[in-house]
Amino acid sequence: MPLRIRLFGWLAGTMLTAVTLTAAAVLGLYLYLMPQLPAVQALHDFQFEVPLRIYTQDGLLIGEFGDQRREPIAFDQFPPLLIKAVLAAEDDRFFEHPGVDYQGLLRALSRLALTGEKEQGGSTITMQVARNFFLSPEKTYQRKLREIMLAFRIERELSKEEILALYLNKIYLGQRAYGVEAASRVYYGKSVWELSLPEWATLAGLPKAPSRINPIANPTAALTRRDYVLQRMAHLGWITPEQRDAALATPNTASLHNTSLGLNAPYVAEMVRQELHARMGGDIYRSGLTVYTTLDSHLQRAAEHSLRDGLLDYDRRHGYRGPEDQWSVSEGPEALARRLSAVPVVGGMRPAVVLKVEPSAARVQIAGKGEAALAWSNMRWARPWMSDDRQGAYPVRASDVLKAGDVIRVRQVGDQWVLAQVPEVQGAMVSISPRDGRILALVGGFDFVKSPFNRALQARRQPGSSFKPFLYAAAFDNGYTPASIINDAPVEYAQGAKGEVWRPENYTGRFYGPTPLRDGLVHSRNLVSVRLLQEMGVRTGVRYVERFGFPIQHIPADLSLSLGTAELTPLEVARGYAVFSSGGYLVTPYLVAKVEDHAGRLVYARTPEMACDPCDAQPKIGQGRGEKRWLSDYPAVTLGGPDFVPEPSHAAPQVMDPRTAFLMTSLMQEVITRGTGRRAAKVGRPDVAGKTGTTNGLRDAWFAGYTPDLVAVTWVGFDQMRSLGRGESGGVTAAPIWADYMQQALKNVPIHPVDPPPGVTALWVSKVTGLQTTRSDPAGRYEYFLADRLPAEAQTESPEGMLGPEMPTVRQEELRDLF
Repeated sequence: MPLRIRLFGWLAGTMLTAVTLTAAAVLGLYLYLMPQLPAVQALHDFQFEVPLRIYTQDGLLIGEFGDQRREPIAFDQFPPLLIKAVLAAEDDRFFEHPGVDYQGLLRALSRLALTGEKEQGGSTITMQVARNFFLSPEKTYQRKLREIMLAFRIERELSKEEILALYLNKIYLGQRAYGVEAASRVYYGKSVWELSLPEWATLAGLPKAPSRINPIANPTAALTRRDYVLQRMAHLGWITPEQRDAALATPNTASLHNTSLGLNAPYVAEMVRQELHARMGGDIYRSGLTVYTTLDSHLQRAAEHSLRDGLLDYDRRHGYRGPEDQWSVSEGPEALARRLSAVPVVGGMRPAVVLKVEPSAARVQIAGKGEAALAWSNMRWARPWMSDDRQGAYPVRASDVLKAGDVIRVRQVGDQWVLAQVPEVQGAMVSISPRDGRILALVGGFDFVKSPFNRALQARRQPGSSFKPFLYAAAFDNGYTPASIINDAPVEYAQGAKGEVWRPENYTGRFYGPTPLRDGLVHSRNLVSVRLLQEMGVRTGVRYVERFGFPIQHIPADLSLSLGTAELTPLEVARGYAVFSSGGYLVTPYLVAKVEDHAGRLVYARTPEMACDPCDAQPKIGQGRGEKRWLSDYPAVTLGGPDFVPEPSHAAPQVMDPRTAFLMTSLMQEVITRGTGRRAAKVGRPDVAGKTGTTNGLRDAWFAGYTPDLVAVTWVGFDQMRSLGRGESGGVTAAPIWADYMQQALKNVPIHPVDPPPGVTALWVSKVTGLQTTRSDPAGRYEYFLADRLPAEAQTESPEGMLGPEMPTVRQEELRDLF
């Protein structure tokens, strides 16, 4: 046999053996790997990792929490040209191959044979879906084989459109953006439908190297990749040469867009995040929950602006503390701009550096705004701060305030820039609905970036005289009346093991003698409150104020309680004042209205306790249903599901006689019209009521007030428990903030006059004795009484000129005018 034939036979046998062995190896590997492959049926209902999103009740985004920014959309929501751009960049034969493109694999194998290097080439979009959903990114032959096998399975299980939708929603595109819709919002600040051809091509080019060639990290490389995609689209006939050329001439328009919040409410967003995380763990950042809060965007803006402006006003009254830093202006504008960009904006105040000081003006460079003028009129307020009680003389020229190189704060008022400074003082405001406890607005401090500590929810401070209404209500439910006389005279009490003497005083330092309880509250007479609690009994007072939901462990069981030495949060005080506003019902403040899952199915809805009259199964006065936090004691979010149905709302416990609630409202309306809260009268409504609060040492300033529709509480103080300074009190510091908020909040709310409920009678009584008197008595006035607790004389006589309990000749409108 010729050598040629023998050699050919040997080669043929060798090749056949090799093919057989290779086929056997591949078959063996296939049989080995097949049982290990995951089931691709799960892709039908795959749940993407979507961040937790929190909204106001009117649909404005206030918070987004999650490692991945993703907004999955359906296939028909992807623009057709975007799809073509992605296919041109990644897999132009996607709609033709069965999941694996043999041409691409042969090119990759040829490259491997020629260079000995393994490259990415050869992967179809279906194979990328297999890898991204089921496999690791490691480059091994075994993983590649798994990828190919899974690609065939996926193609048998899903349609091409379903596969492409999974890919476009899953793929990482840089800057924490996953999926093209999220990337569109990150790089362009708008939906993918609003983009142009060159912008679609830019997104389509990102999967190749999303961290390295994205238009933020490397604009030049991103443009090169975009232009390649455009050329490919034109080569495939998917766009015209004219479209290609116009797109190639377009500059890079991308810029980094952070999550666009519809409303700034970081303290509220963080409250919700913490509560959900405590109940569900880290899954909340991936499971696509949508939370709708009770927050009203109009009221939240009003609360934030009012509190921030009030704290800035306080800060200006106490002087200028000087620049934050000192820089060299010789660095030049570009270097200064870079340094300023690293200084955070706080409370809307931008950092700026003084470039030049003139006699009556200054030139400043402002972060993000360039150079601007600072007029003398906008810095002449800056008396030097010396202490909380003392300020220096007013400056007479700009150089008394600033010098070149000063790093300062400025804020924009209209079209002018004004010298400002970040306040050291803090504050909080909370506003709730007295009807069902919805938290409508909440601000926990001057600025969340400066301090995330939520003072509205977490700061326990003494409420001072704003606590007195709760003790007065206890007195009225225990036999006292607004006309009862208490002697405003000095007292002293021994206390402690060493026999120290406590001598409480009025804020004014004066004593006023026998005083009706109405005047005692209206003018916030401390000694009246002390003597009242002593007569009534501390135990009686403590047991009564428990009705308002205050934690008993923070209520001191001694006479100091009469001066507001309890330790309460602004939210707890607001809940207590809601009892007066609602006519005696204790509602539970809450913030989460409902929670939906990633598919929009309801998994939780709050069923609030309502202040309603009459209501079925209503608890009797003083018999509540136990204390609840705003979400903690209600059904867990994880217990819900597509068939979740919330329970109907039910009645809140009635903890106060509605007649007593009316008496308290009557007194607190006068606090505003002629008492310590006169600065709150600028609200300009007859249906507002409230009370000031100032603690010992001027460390806390409060104003708590309400209408029949709204309750709001404002607190101002230092975290370090230092004095607010001479002259600062609840009426001076907190009341204007409260009034500014209520003016905005009640702008379009009708006035709801508070009429006496059945069982309340008005009589003409003496302010000296508290007894009925004649109309001619100059010390007489109308006063409200519970019908079953009239002054003793009213039960035995009705002299001519005295008004009996039925009040036949006086209308309630006239009484409101008199009061």
